[in-house]
Amino acid sequence: MDFALIYLINRALYRIGDFFHHWYYDGSRNFGRTYIALLERLDQTFAVSINFRFLFQPLYKDFTIVGTILGPIFRGGRILIGLVVYFFFSIIFLALYLAWLLAPVVLIFYAAKKYY
Repeated sequence: MDFALIYLINRALYRIGDFFHHWYYDGSRNFGRTYIALLERLDQTFAVSINFRFLFQPLYKDFTIVGTILGPIFRGGRILIGLVVYFFFSIIFLALYLAWLLAPVVLIFYAAKKYY
């Protein structure tokens, strides 16, 4: 009888540990991968890295006076808008990630408060 009780306690503790490993470790990796994938998709749209690299080059190789003046202005505006969008989505992801991390702890405290 003692063996069965010890086995059940051992399995319960293993499952609890496995849940927290899955929730925090695997969930954090998935959040990170999703965040990086979102930034890559946004960079395909806003091309911040490419525009930053060619900031002082004219758009579409238009080396006229107008193209030389407007190129850095438009590239700078696109960089600025892209960085604002990156910042906005980073704040959203950070809030979701913190909610993800705190969810089990909050639920455990809520359950303990309700029953004690």
